[in-house]
Amino acid sequence: MAVRIGIGLGRFAFESVNGFRAWLDACEDSAIDSIWQSDQVVSRQFAPEPMTMLSIVAGATRRLKFGTNAVVLPFRDPISFARQCATLDYLSEGRFLPGVAIGRGEASEWAATGRSPKGRGPRADEALEVMTRLWKSESANFEGNFYSLKNATINPRPIQDPLPLWLGGASEAAIRRTARFGSGWLAPLQTPDETAATVKAIRVESQRIGRPIPDDHYGATFLYRIGKAADSRPADASPPSQTAARLESIQAIGGPERALSLIREFQRAGVTKFIAIPIARSDDEVMEQTRLLNEEVLPHANDNWES
Repeated sequence: MAVRIGIGLGRFAFESVNGFRAWLDACEDSAIDSIWQSDQVVSRQFAPEPMTMLSIVAGATRRLKFGTNAVVLPFRDPISFARQCATLDYLSEGRFLPGVAIGRGEASEWAATGRSPKGRGPRADEALEVMTRLWKSESANFEGNFYSLKNATINPRPIQDPLPLWLGGASEAAIRRTARFGSGWLAPLQTPDETAATVKAIRVESQRIGRPIPDDHYGATFLYRIGKAADSRPADASPPSQTAARLESIQAIGGPERALSLIREFQRAGVTKFIAIPIARSDDEVMEQTRLLNEEVLPHANDNWES
């Protein structure tokens, strides 16, 4: 199974829109597979809304796939979100990869927006039912506790059939949700060993319900900086300690062999799709880290490795 590596933006480090566009041009002319944008519902730091930003990516590129890592679904209206996804996929001629999750219960966005995380799982399940029915059917019907459809149609519908829907999360409910709705799975902040256990559980559940997920549709995110560790300072204020520890466990800082070693660890866990997030603070740093990923990591990502 071929390894594919995209690049993600944990933070928008560009000093200008022109710098962002120049970076997109560099990615388009590289071997990088895809562009991914994270979702932060509220943020004091500059954090573009992902669907809006990815519409710019779609228009500025022709080859690159692009996706969300990941949209926090309980903060979205599923009908509007389904339309956004379908339109992005149609206008990009089938290059969009939606990734969704239900969000952490302790995330600050709940209190900041006057919402409760309670019940977000069942609400997300119904939202996924609404979205997938709208993508597939000319006349979608659904009656749930939170959402309802009656002979509903959206146009355009996605070019990709089915539209690849990547889900995140590692709880028992997330595993069941992925097996039921997902075309793929993106690991949350998990070590390779933790990821291996979740991949195994998803495979067991998807086989049980007769809806197997392809073996090459398991993904993971890692942070990297090719260069001296002393240069790898964080791009913003430190996150909470638990999150910081999680981030540290999926960082590859140093020579390109460190990134390749982490990729191999995830491969042994069953992962072949990756989102690499550069640790960078400026246009020049993002551009340089992208160049190094393309020239020193990607050419070796599919080298033979011991299972």
